[in-house]
Amino acid sequence: MPHISVKMLQGRSEAQKEKLAAALVKTLTEQLGCSDHYVTCTVEDFDAKEWQDVFKTDIEGKKDKLYKKAEYDPKSLL
Repeated sequence: MPHISVKMLQGRSEAQKEKLAAALVKTLTEQLGCSDHYVTCTVEDFDAKEWQDVFKTDIEGKKDKLYKKAEYDPKSLL
């Protein structure tokens, strides 16, 4: 069933992450016409150094599945 995975730089509060997850699940169920009973969502935090590997693997490494491209150089975060 649908799973939403959010990976981002650390620094957001738990309340922000919970609000984001709820909004994403709501949007997904509206767009796909499914029940939230089947939806899961994870939010993972990374520091700028760790983000370099995430970017390489999950963004550059999945260009064929990427629906929104990055408009920044991840090295600028270091």
